[in-house]
Amino acid sequence: MGDITSFTPEKLIIAVLISKREMLDKLINILKDNFGPVDFKSELLEFTYTDYYNLEMGNKIERFFLSFHNLIDPENLPDIKILTNEIENSFLLDNQRKVNLDPGMLSVKRFILATSKDNGHRVPMQKGIYGEVTLLFINKNFQALPWTYIDYRSEEYSKILKEIRIIYKKNLKELKQK
Repeated sequence: MGDITSFTPEKLIIAVLISKREMLDKLINILKDNFGPVDFKSELLEFTYTDYYNLEMGNKIERFFLSFHNLIDPENLPDIKILTNEIENSFLLDNQRKVNLDPGMLSVKRFILATSKDNGHRVPMQKGIYGEVTLLFINKNFQALPWTYIDYRSEEYSKILKEIRIIYKKNLKELKQK
C-alpha cells in the first residue's frame, strides 16, 4: 500500500479564445484579479483549427495562453472551471460568447483540461466538472492522446506549453526552497 500524500501544486493555464480584441485588457485584468499575477502570456494566434465556434463567436477568432504565478491545488480545478464559465458569461454580447476560457493545469508529466462535458476518457472531479488528460510529457515532448483536440496536437501549442513548463519547474524549485 502506498502512502497517501498531498497533491503537488500545479500550474494554472487558461487557454483563451477571443473574437473581440477590445475585450482583451478587461478580460486579462479580471483573470489577474481572480487568479493572481500572470507569468506567461503567449502572442495572439489565429484560431483556424475548427469552425466549431464561428457561428457564435464570429469568423476572426484568436487564441492565446495565460499562465499564473500562483500554483494551484489540483482539487481546485473544478471551482476554477465554474468561475471561468461565469467570467465567460460576463462577456456575452447579444447572448453569444465572444470569449471562451479553457482552464487547465500543467504538471511536469501532463496537461489536464477541465470540462463540463462527460466522455469515456474524462474523469469526474466534483461539481459536475471532469478532468481530461489532454497531453502527456514523454521523452522531452508533449504527446497527444487519441482524444486530444487537433489544436493541442500542434507544434505551436507544444512550444508554448514547454515554455510554461520551464516556468513551472522554477516555481516548484522556489516552493521547495521556502
